[in-house]
Parts: sequence; structure tokens; C-alpha cells
Amino acid sequence: MAEEKDEILVRKFLDGDERAFNEIVIRYRKKIYWHARRMLGNHPDADDVTQDVLVQVYKKLKTFKFNSSLYTWIFQITSRRCLNKIKKNNIKKFLSLDNEHENFLRNNDDIIKSYEDKEKLEKLNKILNGIPARQKEVFLLKRFEGLTYKEISGITGKSIGSLKASYHLALQKILERMSNEE
Repeated sequence: MAEEKDEILVRKFLDGDERAFNEIVIRYRKKIYWHARRMLGNHPDADDVTQDVLVQVYKKLKTFKFNSSLYTWIFQITSRRCLNKIKKNNIKKFLSLDNEHENFLRNNDDIIKSYEDKEKLEKLNKILNGIPARQKEVFLLKRFEGLTYKEISGITGKSIGSLKASYHLALQKILERMSNEE
């Protein structure tokens, strides 16, 4: 039913109704943000990716072919943008001369601001940031977005078998690292 409504909104937008795009933004902005936040681990990057995805959706909506749901298509864009941001951030970290000093300052700020829940979230983010990006993506889409392997396959272009393997490996690594943290 939601897909029918999405299709109607897309068609209205393509016919020139800007309000239809606003409805798409309202429907998907938070989902995009939270997926990006889980993938990237911080607000500024997630916010940047969310804005970038919405701009891309606006520009590329005329190329949407209705071969998948709008939700799947938007998450394909979001996942690609997140993976690109991760690569870009890794390059920046590698090239940064003052990286250790910056991390020390950030960690001290976090200690001052932290609450028990925030500490747990940070531990999880740290663990998630320590696993390969593709495994992290599959884990987040499956566990936090509640998508099926078929839906994830539509987003990533990977086979269901390889997605199951990636999820299993990610879960193993997460559980292993969580038990090492305790």
C-alpha cells in the first residue's frame, strides 16, 4: 500500500507537483538519516549524507523506473553515499598529521558529556566501525532497518547468499568484540 502511495507521489512530482516531493522528504528523511547515522557513527556526517541523498533523489527522480520500491531505490543511494563517505573519512584520517591529538580531544569531550546509554552506543559504534563497511551495511540494514535479504539484495546488488554470509560474519565479529570489551 505504501508503494502505491509512493508511486502516486513520484508521478505527481514528475507532473510538476513540488508538494509531492515534500511529502517524499517527510516520509523518508528520518529513515535516511538514521541509516546514515548507524553507518557513519556521527551526526555531522549523517546529516551531510541525508542532505546529499535528498538532493540526489530530487535530481534523479525522473530516472526512477519503478523496478523496485521507492524505499529500496532511496536506500541504494543512501548506502552508496555512506560507503563513499566512509572511504573519504578513512583517507582523511590516514592523511591527518594531528589525528591522535584530535581523537584525544574528542574522547575527552565524550567522557564529559557521556551518560550510560551514550557510552553503550559509542561502544557499539566503535565495534561497528571496526568491521568491514560491506558487512556493517548488511548488518545495519537487516538488524536496524528490519529489511529482508531480498530487499537488501535490491539495495546492494549482492546475492542473498553473500548477504547472509556477510551478516553472519558481521554478527560473529560484533559478538566477539563485545565479549572482549567486557
